[in-house]
Amino acid sequence: MKNSDKDIHSDYRNRIDNVFKYIDEHLNENLSLELVSRIALYSPYHFHRVFKFVTQETLSTYVNRRRIEQAASMLIHKSKSISEIAMLCGFNDNSSFTRAFKKFYKISPTDFRAQNTNIFSKISQLESKNGQAYPCYEKYICTINNLKNWIKMNAKIDVKDISEIQAIGLTHIGVNGIEHAFQKLIMWANSKHLMHIPEAKVGRIFYNSFKITAAEQVRMSVFLTTKTPIKTEGEINNLTIEKGKCIVGHFEIKPEDFEKSWTGLFIWMNENGYQKSDAHPFEIYHNDFRTHPEHKCFVDLYIPIL
Repeated sequence: MKNSDKDIHSDYRNRIDNVFKYIDEHLNENLSLELVSRIALYSPYHFHRVFKFVTQETLSTYVNRRRIEQAASMLIHKSKSISEIAMLCGFNDNSSFTRAFKKFYKISPTDFRAQNTNIFSKISQLESKNGQAYPCYEKYICTINNLKNWIKMNAKIDVKDISEIQAIGLTHIGVNGIEHAFQKLIMWANSKHLMHIPEAKVGRIFYNSFKITAAEQVRMSVFLTTKTPIKTEGEINNLTIEKGKCIVGHFEIKPEDFEKSWTGLFIWMNENGYQKSDAHPFEIYHNDFRTHPEHKCFVDLYIPIL
């Protein structure tokens, strides 16, 4: 790829990052092609092509999916009525919301909430990230108990207030190719002599949940913590993790253990009476697992809570 092509590609992603943020903050409002294209500083025609290039979805498909996924998250984590959730997620009435939700998840909002709320605050009756179903109650209970034991044996958990975190980040969509996003961020940071600053830590923040979003569509940012905002370029952006209360799980795990560590930590959250806030979960790494003799990662997992 020519340098000029790289610059254009980076500019696309930088502008679409702004669009992602705008959509997330205005899901219950008008999100027409004409309006959103102005946020990206493109003509509607050009924006349509760029957005589909970056996301593999049209704007209308993406917005509809995000509204339904936000509704699913609220059905799990919020006590609001289905009517309230429908309005907050941009649907005009219950019937249109129910039709769209059932078309997407093959289950009604009422049944989805019932299946995802019980004494263990069930993670999902549908499918987990790796496609593994929990087909019966006994197997589900066994899975939950195994995850609870995993957390007990492998995690040190704190609940604490965290300060605001400044970082530079790079957006990535889907689990495939995430290692290249990390490499790109680290190469850029090395070129700016940022990797050896004492407070610099690599991490990842998740804007969607694997419980409700397909793995290939989960949006995330890989990031490097910085003391203050710095001058960025291309698809590298400044990002801020707001201060607030978090459950922090400290782990020493292998890469294949991340999913059950996250799931187990959410179970711990629910069993101990905490409620997730609207802020996004994230992880911060304290070593390079590739240099560890057992390929273990020293990592803190953060769940923002109310």
